[in-house]
Amino acid sequence: MAGSGLPSLGHVKLTDLVPSEGLASESYKVSVSTLSQSLAQYSAAIIQFPASDGALLRSGLDSARLYYHQRASCPATEMMHTNDSREWCKTSGYYADPQLWLETYDYRPGLTHNDPNGVLEFPPAGLPDIFALLGKAARDILDAVSFYLNLRSSPFTEILDNVPLRNRDISSSVLSVCCNARTSFQGAQHHNLATQEDGQLVMYPDHDHQVDKSLISIVKSDKAGLHIRDIHGRWIEVDRDLGPQEAIVYPGLALYRATAGYVNPALHRTEINSVPGNMYGRCSLAFKLMPRSMTSLSCSEMRAAGHGVEAQFQLPVSVDDFMQRSHPTDQLFNRQNIQCFNFPTAQDGSMKPLMRRRKNDSRSKPLPPSKRLRLEAQRVLKERVQDIADKKGIKLRFCNLKECESHVHTLDSPCANIRMEIGWPPGVPFVHPHDLPNKAKIGFLEAYEPGWTATHDMELSLTEPGQASQRSANCNCNSPQVSYPHCNALCIRCYL
Repeated sequence: MAGSGLPSLGHVKLTDLVPSEGLASESYKVSVSTLSQSLAQYSAAIIQFPASDGALLRSGLDSARLYYHQRASCPATEMMHTNDSREWCKTSGYYADPQLWLETYDYRPGLTHNDPNGVLEFPPAGLPDIFALLGKAARDILDAVSFYLNLRSSPFTEILDNVPLRNRDISSSVLSVCCNARTSFQGAQHHNLATQEDGQLVMYPDHDHQVDKSLISIVKSDKAGLHIRDIHGRWIEVDRDLGPQEAIVYPGLALYRATAGYVNPALHRTEINSVPGNMYGRCSLAFKLMPRSMTSLSCSEMRAAGHGVEAQFQLPVSVDDFMQRSHPTDQLFNRQNIQCFNFPTAQDGSMKPLMRRRKNDSRSKPLPPSKRLRLEAQRVLKERVQDIADKKGIKLRFCNLKECESHVHTLDSPCANIRMEIGWPPGVPFVHPHDLPNKAKIGFLEAYEPGWTATHDMELSLTEPGQASQRSANCNCNSPQVSYPHCNALCIRCYL
């Protein structure tokens, strides 16, 4: 591990991750830092619930064992798992997957389970209370990750279910009561024998690993056996020494997509120990915080926060399409994510993530004007435009560049009111400055940075020694409005 890394899986109290008004407390900063480091290194963390909530989780596991103990050993054919990705937001009730030796009871608020045989079945007890508990915890954890990434408060609210659900709404998130390797369950013949340790037969399912398509997943089990792959490719058993009030949290594919790959999803697998004392199997409660099906996963919040967004994440993707699409895991981990999670405190008391920066090198060339323009425009958007929008209660929704070129000439365009209320520069498309042409960036900066031209002309010019006279000779701009008499270098507007 790196010197600043965690020696083991991070432990965080859920009460320390609950956001509050005002400045962030020291305990919140430390908890967010620990959580973020653990997710980066191990793709998982341990969350400690209050004592009263821990009792609810334990009773839920007891109810799960009782529920599966009284079930028939061989499920009906219509209850077999079909792996139909089109049904990702419609599962409810009991399902079985003999290939994985797994039984699941899905609880989804707003969707009533109807037994195909017309037999009245009592579900495991306490599911509504457990769903509410884990759902609130998952949202707090998601907000903590957003805080670390320097995003706005609750940036994913628009893609999450309403709290509470409205009439006729069906929850996208789901609470699954799972049972692995119940002795009386038929399906052992479908397993591969992996290894033998300490005289116990250890088996893994046919698929070596799985990845959830959730934003955040929280798992509480009654026995160890959950393995997650860390940043170095090693499989780590993350729930071996869990306390009665602790659960495992890990990110999923939807969060990976919404954060432009800055948060890697967890690859996990479940170990099955075939021993005489394991007759009830391994029971677990698994909550998955899912995005709503009628929304889109977009990286607009990441761009607004100044993060770089690679080409593969530029276009929004429909949640329903995302859930039905296959995602080869060997293509997901192609970038080294943020390694350090310290939070240096600025002089004004604000907290900003520590981003990796290039070391100062006297031999390095200065940034070209177009690069400096882009960085300056992003800074102005963050400090000026966002402040104006916040004070007026405006939610910034930037247009597509090509579409907005026609919007600026009409009064009834989708962005007309926003442009007028925040004083957007006339004639400049209402898009993120990162996407603006360089000449439009100049107009943007001149509108929000009084005196910008006078103070930045020298700074934005190419000033490498020995080249000033050559650039001056190449400058064909004689207009006093765009030339810089006091600058011997090529003027920025001619360069562009």
